[in-house]
Amino acid sequence: MRLPPAIIGNTEEVLREILRFTSPADVTLSRYFKDHPRFGGRERGVIAEAVYAVLRNKSFYTDFAGSGNTPSMRKLALLGLAETAGIDALGGLSEDETHLLTRVKEVDRKLLPPQMQANLPGWLYDKLVAQFGEPEALELAAVLNTPAPLDLRVNSIKANRDDVIAELAKAPIVAEPMPYAPLGLRIQKKPALQNLPLFKEGAIEVQDEGSQVLAQLLGARRGEMVVDFCAGAGGKTLALGAIMRNTGRLYAFDVSEKRLAKLKPRMARSGLSNVHPQLIAHERDAKIKRLAGKIDRVLVDAPCSGLGTLRRNPDVKWRQKPEAVAEMQEKQASILDGAARLVKNGGRLVYATCSLLNEENDVIVEQFLSTHPDFELVPMNKVLAEQKIPLEMDQYLKMLPHKHQTDGFFAAVMERKVKAKAAPADEASADDEAE
Repeated sequence: MRLPPAIIGNTEEVLREILRFTSPADVTLSRYFKDHPRFGGRERGVIAEAVYAVLRNKSFYTDFAGSGNTPSMRKLALLGLAETAGIDALGGLSEDETHLLTRVKEVDRKLLPPQMQANLPGWLYDKLVAQFGEPEALELAAVLNTPAPLDLRVNSIKANRDDVIAELAKAPIVAEPMPYAPLGLRIQKKPALQNLPLFKEGAIEVQDEGSQVLAQLLGARRGEMVVDFCAGAGGKTLALGAIMRNTGRLYAFDVSEKRLAKLKPRMARSGLSNVHPQLIAHERDAKIKRLAGKIDRVLVDAPCSGLGTLRRNPDVKWRQKPEAVAEMQEKQASILDGAARLVKNGGRLVYATCSLLNEENDVIVEQFLSTHPDFELVPMNKVLAEQKIPLEMDQYLKMLPHKHQTDGFFAAVMERKVKAKAAPADEASADDEAE
């Protein structure tokens, strides 16, 4: 089916704005569609998919878009549209443009230089090669350059997974159970979920499987005091509230009022009453001091480079800079230190990111443990066994798109050691003799 000719110009227009990288691509697209209300759902979908195709393939496409008589932004728009809608869907093309699109389609990308195959900026490609080796880095990059499926979490307060699968099938939407998250469902296409009664009633939430696993790792139990330290819009908060069966107290801390505002309608849909959103100024806020040493479990999903989410947010690889990653490390260490003060003796602290880089992950945890002798690492294989999650890991959780079909996630579980009470001298000697 042919696309309206104006779509090419519209794609070119929004792409020009997005490639300035002054704000996230999804924000720019939302604003553009708001300013152009005449677009139907199909047109919006075609433009958005073309833009994301260009962001994923920018290195490769730019190589072709820079030659010939057609302005390069139009060529980039055409390449994105051809990738997602097909060359036959595009009308009004010149002979040169048709030839360009056909030539690009026929390129064997495996014969390209490795960095162009990876479609990553040089600094990031070098980091991934140093960390994984070139063959695995290219395998990882190939998956990062594909669109992510749509992952859902069933809200166990309101529904069970089998019933939701049956209800979605009536739509008709095919949903398959996930291998690692017990309440997770995966959908390959991207239907308009917000119109479904299941969504409106709070029976389902959109949440990547890796993020669902992360919420489970905390091991939150009924009646406990729990803190989601960097709650954001609250995806993990809502998962934790359901795991706690709507009991105990679950604090959702964040420094952004805007992000916490997004949590409120989601909370209302979820049916949870144990969640308490709290705006904090920073990781040393007085609200945190009042809860010091009282919390059973603390989740720190730290601000990070976001490089594990490139399937969903391909613009991040072009917007992110190595200097920003270095600055982020200081922030991550400071947030983890602040959050640790909340944990009571015997309580657990989970540090997590959606980054692929060791310097935001292992390095931060090892640095923390070296300066906090009252905490010890709980091996991830032990935690996964406790939670009955069928994943094989060693010390840390490292979920990777090319291995687990999730976003890239890292997590470490730490426990505050229980301080032994000093025994009277005569009791101590009796204990010694018993040994």
